Amino acid sequence: MGSLTSLWNRVFALLGRVSMYRVVYLALATLAVIALILSFFDLVGPGPLELVVTLAVLSAVCVGVDAAAQRVMHLPWRLESSLITAHILLFVLRPTLDVVALVGLVIAAAAASASKYLLAWRGRHIFNPAAIGATVLTLLSIVWPALGASAWWVGTPAMAAPVLILGLAVLWRTEKIRVVAVFLVIAVAIAVLRTAAQLQAAGVAVDAMTVFWQILWSSPFLFLGAFMLSEPLTLPPRRWQQFVVAGIVGVLAGWPIPLGDISLGQERALLIGNLVAFAFAARTAVRLTLASRAERTPTVKELTFEVHDRLSFVPGQYLELEVPHPHPDARGTRREFSIASAPEDLPLLRVAFKEGSSSKPQSSFKKALAQVDEGERLAITGVWGDFVLPKRDSAPLLMVAAGIGVTPFISQLRHARAAGEERDIVLVYVASDASELAYRDDLVASGVPVILFTRDRPADLPANWMWARGVRLDAEGLLKIVPDISSRHAYISGPAGLIADLAPALERARSITTDAFSGY
Repeated sequence: MGSLTSLWNRVFALLGRVSMYRVVYLALATLAVIALILSFFDLVGPGPLELVVTLAVLSAVCVGVDAAAQRVMHLPWRLESSLITAHILLFVLRPTLDVVALVGLVIAAAAASASKYLLAWRGRHIFNPAAIGATVLTLLSIVWPALGASAWWVGTPAMAAPVLILGLAVLWRTEKIRVVAVFLVIAVAIAVLRTAAQLQAAGVAVDAMTVFWQILWSSPFLFLGAFMLSEPLTLPPRRWQQFVVAGIVGVLAGWPIPLGDISLGQERALLIGNLVAFAFAARTAVRLTLASRAERTPTVKELTFEVHDRLSFVPGQYLELEVPHPHPDARGTRREFSIASAPEDLPLLRVAFKEGSSSKPQSSFKKALAQVDEGERLAITGVWGDFVLPKRDSAPLLMVAAGIGVTPFISQLRHARAAGEERDIVLVYVASDASELAYRDDLVASGVPVILFTRDRPADLPANWMWARGVRLDAEGLLKIVPDISSRHAYISGPAGLIADLAPALERARSITTDAFSGY
């Protein structure tokens, strides 16, 4: 059991070092190889040559349309995005060798890629591109059936296990396991009810468990949830909003609504979900310029940006910053940063990061970010997160921060001071030594009691600060320094290992909200 856990931990650690887009692409490419192998044994619908030719056509069109659009719009070329769209379409459409049907695939691929730029709002596409391509082809098939339509052949028993395993890897990397679980439960439940009702109407005896397993393993729900619904760019920023979207898509996918010659099937259900997500938050690519750099500690650097577009965020949320650069490594051109400033500080926006050890090789992103000059323009590709404080400012809080994990708390404390909120807060701050205590001025200005865990005693401690000398920060130590933890809502921002160590004590809190990170 221990060796299995260790293996999973190594796999997850490896996934964390690879960009989200590369994880998705590699998972889809692996699925394509598995499907090709199964096709030699007639375990999937398409034949080997049909799969190879179809993928080649879809990839060529998606790459070509994306490259042309990105060149015209002066955008960085994202090959992985093109290949992801092509591979999703491979599993959604019907692979073929028929010339007319191949024309249909070309139309679907072109529509999918073009939708990223034509059906977009301030640099962010609104709809899942593959769902657009499949819908366009299905609509055209009404007047020209030979073009083909969406088939969702991936929903076969032989593909279920590979889709489930690789889909879990994608969902872990995109942090959407719970959202897609909500979708699956609702979609499968609705589909079981629909199928049972149809069988009973036809006078056929119904075995609910048999129907359940047939739908789970023979429907496209697993693929739709793991590889399409989970796309972060077409989901709203808050988790409860994502659950609402997942529920709507689940209902519409589980019980397709007839619309004339077609039904409101999988891809159309997803498009409606995308519209709901857009209505929740018309998210955009936000332009900003680097205003200044600062050194908060010997290893913590702060970047201050000037924001040029409308930006809305809740203190405690994080943003995704894109720094285009040639030859990006496996982690890509985007990184997530907790916001260290309050909404009241806009148009100035602050983020901070910890520089790695000089003995370790730097990522291509970190090298590119170091070369960004003041006044150079970058873009935020999204704001997400539920690491937000209760709306009731009378609720007692415990904040536990480890190193750079203090940044979301700085945003929240600055906002509380600017808004005149009076909250009962205790902050436990863990750092390697006193020189690594970042944002000390902001913490002093907030007036909250701070309990420090450092190897050496910090100089000139404010009156309401305490150095936890001789206390080990584990569950027992946390209970010793915060004896009223059972009356507080606990928020912890730091490495997953620290969260695990403190779990026995945190479980006594009224609620626990975590913001785990694996480092910059």
